[in-house]
Amino acid sequence: ALSMLATTVGLYGIPWCKKSLLLTVLMSVIGASMGILDTGGNVLALNTWGAEAGPHMQALHFSFAVGAFVAPILAKMALGSSESKDLPVVEKTNQSVPRSLPTAAAASATSALKHRLGADFLWSYVVIGTYLLLVSLCFFVLYSRGSSARDKSKASLQKRVLAKYHYALIGLLFIFFLCYVGAEVTYGSYVFTYAKVFAEMKDSEAAALNSVFWGAFAACRGVAIFCAACLYPGTMILLSIIGSAVSSSCLAFFARHPASLWVGTAVYGASMATIFPSGISWIEQYTVVQGKSASLFVIGAALGEMCIPAVVGYLQGRFHHVPVVMYTALVTSAMTVLLFPLMYKLANCPGESDLKEVSESEDRKALLSNSRLNEDEEDEEDAGEWNEADFEVIEMNDTLRNSVIETSRKIAGDSPGKVSLQPHLDDVLHDSPVAAGGSPGRKDVTVEREKND
Repeated sequence: ALSMLATTVGLYGIPWCKKSLLLTVLMSVIGASMGILDTGGNVLALNTWGAEAGPHMQALHFSFAVGAFVAPILAKMALGSSESKDLPVVEKTNQSVPRSLPTAAAASATSALKHRLGADFLWSYVVIGTYLLLVSLCFFVLYSRGSSARDKSKASLQKRVLAKYHYALIGLLFIFFLCYVGAEVTYGSYVFTYAKVFAEMKDSEAAALNSVFWGAFAACRGVAIFCAACLYPGTMILLSIIGSAVSSSCLAFFARHPASLWVGTAVYGASMATIFPSGISWIEQYTVVQGKSASLFVIGAALGEMCIPAVVGYLQGRFHHVPVVMYTALVTSAMTVLLFPLMYKLANCPGESDLKEVSESEDRKALLSNSRLNEDEEDEEDAGEWNEADFEVIEMNDTLRNSVIETSRKIAGDSPGKVSLQPHLDDVLHDSPVAAGGSPGRKDVTVEREKND
């Protein structure tokens, strides 16, 4: 909620900036808030759905892919509509103005075009910022009502145990995401230039090739939402790295053929789609993923997104005849192929905590079995003592009953009136523990003996 609120402030302020320093500050605020959103969104999905977060994680990153695919198209449509409306005015002005004043006409037409484009982009920023503000308010409402859910998530995290090689897994996954995201952004940024320079395509064909890459990327993430419900995250990662390795090999060695370039680009985009969300879901099965771990994943992805395209651009400028972009895709795919089996091996190593839990459970079973045997023996001894006490009390009660009956007969024979002592006798017997169905203790037996004496 806070990250989207900061993004809203930046979007509202950008159209009114007239100084480069202020624009730089606002763009930095938006970049930082989006980094927080990447981290918090992934952790929130894991804390909310736990082991069932696979499809939800794929849906989260599918929304990112759709936005990245649709936003440039919408911006181009808005820019193209504004230019198409203003270009006829510019041509008419140039035709009606004398030859001696071409500069004034061009300047006025350019200023009108800038004003129109500025108004269109202003509304674009305002609409997107308002949408983010509404979503931010929704998250604030959910946060205010989600205290019990947060307590449950904290309790569940406390019950989880870290993997034996927790920090090694986090470090390897950091490098894994650095290579993956760097390769993804590098190919999506330079495939247009590669198509024009090396494949000698037209601008429209190169743009279509770029759209094929991002379109396959977004479509495969949409399909992965349903595949995550029936496939393990490790299986999806394995299929993705195999597809990226095969497609990058074809692109590195056969990219000059148009058919190989088109097919390889589509397969490469589809293979890269599910690695990031599947990687987070996969590591969460073996160890605890909290804010620090997720932030390291996002930092690794951001470093790959920032550094690898810069290095590729520098090398491509130095070596014009070498397809550096395709070789970079091949090298990063080879890195992911090597890293994932190593991470899988470390994740499945039994930890000391697991061994302790197994030994403790066995000791508990043994102790429980011994205690149950002792309790059974004690119960049998106590039952025997209670039975002996019951028989003694029953015998004493019979003696007491006979003595009371004889006494009552004597009194009844001596007195002229008939006095019934049977109710009192029944009350005495009913008040005794044996008549009530209970079992007296040893102290009660001693008291009965003393009274009888």
